[in-house]
Formats: sequence, structure tokens, C-alpha cells
Amino acid sequence: MSSDGGRSVLVTGGNRGIGLAIARAFLAEGDHVAVTSRSGELPDALDGALAVRCDVTDTASVDAAFTAAEAEHGPVEVLVANAGMTQDTLLMRMSDEDFSRVVDTNLTGAFRCARRASKAMIRLRRGRIVLISSVAGLYGSAGQANYSASKAGLVGLARSITRELAGRGITANVVAPGFVETDMTAALTPEQLAGYRAATPAGRFATVDEIAGVVRFLASADAAYISGAVVPVDGGLGMGH
Repeated sequence: MSSDGGRSVLVTGGNRGIGLAIARAFLAEGDHVAVTSRSGELPDALDGALAVRCDVTDTASVDAAFTAAEAEHGPVEVLVANAGMTQDTLLMRMSDEDFSRVVDTNLTGAFRCARRASKAMIRLRRGRIVLISSVAGLYGSAGQANYSASKAGLVGLARSITRELAGRGITANVVAPGFVETDMTAALTPEQLAGYRAATPAGRFATVDEIAGVVRFLASADAAYISGAVVPVDGGLGMGH
């Protein structure tokens, strides 16, 4: 932990949307936040964060990103694996590349980051790993066999990490958002938006700050005895899954 009390936090894919809100939430807590993106650039809204270039599909790039964060903020105590992508198409039309590229980014990318983060966390005998999944990983989604499979895989990853590392003071949990007000949902047609809202018992989409608040809680001291959990933040959309 840094001398001023703030923790060393690393958020992958934190330059926009949910990741941006998560990074801002930790900054507001006084933590030292490193934010990775493919470009290595940050928006003005993240003033005070450390910008780090990282491609989560490349092990050397992940290692370099952590090394840069450690040099500035010390060993990473909180990892939020948020970087992800979609490449939607129906099963019969989905190519091997369509499937493997999404899984490599969303699932294997999270694994690469968790593996790298675990080294310091084991030495520290504390750590928080939060993996950002999706209601699609539990509920399924037509045209998203690749995305849903990758997001479901994060559950097994978090629970395996818990089996291995919980005894060392390290937790690993999954947050599964439903529909969220982001640039992606803003691009949907009015008909699509109405349909998705109708399917959600809450009758609205989440704000990015509502997702960030749950992530911040799971990384807090209050959540020290929560590990291997899947926390849906979906307005009731995926109940029972």
C-alpha cells in the first residue's frame, strides 16, 4: 500500500464506458489508479490516473503494463479486468476467428492479467480481483455465442482463483452488468431500446456509476469475506441464472 494510504489499482479498458466510471470511482476514494487501453491515452475525465498502453491478448504487453503501474504506484492491490470486445453474428455464420478473437480478449485476457497480478498479491497476502462479465454470460444471447461463452468463462476463472488464493487474503469476484447506458446502447434503434427496457423488470438501463459502485464495494474491506461470487447488476433481467 502506498505511503499516503491509497491503494494501487489497475483497471483494464478503463478509457471509456464502464471502465472509465470504475476508474473514476477508485480515484474518488483516494486510490492510485492505472488505466490501460490499446492506445495508452486517457480522456480528460480521468485526470490523476496513470495511462498505460496494454493489449490484453499479448502476455508481454500485460507484463509491461503491470511493470509500469508498479513503478509508479507500487504492487497492484486491486485488479479490475474490464477490457472486452464483441464480434456478433449468428452461430452458423460465426468463423473460428470471430470466436477465438473474442474469447482471447475477454476471457484469456482476464486470465493473463489475473495471473500477473497474483504474483504481487501472494507476496502481500492481500488483493482484490474483480472480473467484469455480463448478463449474457449467464442468460445467453442470440448472435453472441462467442461473447456469452467468454463472459461465462469468467465465472469459472474467478472461482478457481478463489479455490487457490482465498487463504492468502485474495478475493476474486464477478460483476455481471445487464444493459447499461453507454455509447454502445446509444447506437441502438428506438425499437431495440424499447424491447430491451421491456425485458428488464426495472424498466430502465443501469448507469455506469451503478456498475462502478458494486465494483468498488467488492474491492473494499467490507467485502473481505466475499469471493467466488457473481453479482448481477441488471435490474432483474437475469434472475435465477
